[in-house]
Amino acid sequence: MKKFKKILVGFAFSPNLKANVYEALRMTSFFGGELVFFHVGEKTTEKVSRFMDLVNSSPVQPKKVTIHWERGDPVTTLLKASEELNVDLILLGALKRENVLKFYMGSIARKITRKAKCSVLLLINPSVERHPCQHIVVNGFESPQTKATIEVAFNVANALGAKKISLVEEISRSKVAVSVDDDRSLRRATLKKEKLRRQEQIRVKDVVKKLPSKLTEGVNWTTQSIFGRRGYSIGHYARVVRADLLIMNAEENLGFFDRLFTHDIEHILAELPTDVLIVNAKSHE
Repeated sequence: MKKFKKILVGFAFSPNLKANVYEALRMTSFFGGELVFFHVGEKTTEKVSRFMDLVNSSPVQPKKVTIHWERGDPVTTLLKASEELNVDLILLGALKRENVLKFYMGSIARKITRKAKCSVLLLINPSVERHPCQHIVVNGFESPQTKATIEVAFNVANALGAKKISLVEEISRSKVAVSVDDDRSLRRATLKKEKLRRQEQIRVKDVVKKLPSKLTEGVNWTTQSIFGRRGYSIGHYARVVRADLLIMNAEENLGFFDRLFTHDIEHILAELPTDVLIVNAKSHE
């Protein structure tokens, strides 16, 4: 399993700059990797001095940090850089909620998330002082990507010191669509839901049992089945349990017509419930 050994952070001179810099330095230190800061815009002596002062003021200093400056379109430039530099993770600040017009036009963070060929971490509340990650919610969808996502989740939990992981299986309501007219049909619907819940829990538990014990033994993990719309339901669950991080599979092969409708990850991007890590399974093979 390929880990987050090289992290790319796109930065702008915004009010959150110091918090974003400190979060990036901490995250890279936790993962024991290399950090690449990337600014899309004009490079000036004043900007360089201000940025280096922030980097040097951090109490956490990863072993290898590089800084790149380049003009161009932010989305195109950062995506190109992530591929050329063979980046494992792009770290970006993101607004918790955007208005409808801005959502459909797509912010820089959302556009990069949709197009990146590596994993992406969206931070909605970067902080100068560290807020420990204690509870991670992870999708347990039945998908070819899920095994890699769950393994990444346990790696992240160990790196960040998180002690709790909730593996959530979202089950479509259409799978239990039974007309309930009397006690018998109600019982039939209830039994069907329980059967689906048990099947999903067995499937997810089997994935975890096949992971190296050194990854799982220090983490309290549980499974949780929820019925509803995929993407929307797990986002709501993460918000209700006040998770510190939500980890999701990346969307695959979204074409033009797919983008006209709201799919799994789009529910999450529409209103980020917490910090969100989108795992691109192909980049972790």
